[in-house]
Amino acid sequence: MMAEHSDTEERHTGAEAAAQTAPGSVTAGAEAATGSAGADAEALAGVLAERDEMKDRLLRTLAEMENLRRRTEREVADARAYAVTNFARDILNVADNVHRALESVPAEAREGAEGAFKGLIEGIDLTQRDLAKTLERHGVKVVEPKGQRFDPNRHQAMFEVPDTEVPNGTVVQVVQTGYVLGERTLRPALVGVSKGGPKPEARDKPADAA
Repeated sequence: MMAEHSDTEERHTGAEAAAQTAPGSVTAGAEAATGSAGADAEALAGVLAERDEMKDRLLRTLAEMENLRRRTEREVADARAYAVTNFARDILNVADNVHRALESVPAEAREGAEGAFKGLIEGIDLTQRDLAKTLERHGVKVVEPKGQRFDPNRHQAMFEVPDTEVPNGTVVQVVQTGYVLGERTLRPALVGVSKGGPKPEARDKPADAA
């Protein structure tokens, strides 16, 4: 009987010990699980941040490559359009000489020309027209500034002409023809500009404006 009683007490003591240690074990397990979840969340946040950074770098690189492509296309287009600049500028001297040759012949002599002299004049005139067409085919065009407002980007003023009938700053005389190549001035026109007339804005106003 004493042995049975002793076994019963030992079983009760073991149960009590297990009951006392169980809450601590559960708490430790919960803390371990919480710590593991926190570490996973932190690792995920780091991966997402790295992904966003890589995406941003990729987008920046693509944008830079696109800008480089567009800039290269513009430079190539400009090179093609303006590659003949120096050559065209030299050819303008030839065009000037041909024009002077025709201008040196009086109108009366040109109208009454016969034989070889007439053929010479016609040949020079044909050369001038063909030269103008060739220049225009390569993007070189004549500037026609007479009657326009003076533009320092297209014209070079050589003198002023007193004139009260036209707005001040109007091109009234062209001394030398100007040319443009594409959107650029190849050679500014040498011009005479009016002085003493109304202000330039006056010509843009309606006739009945106050």
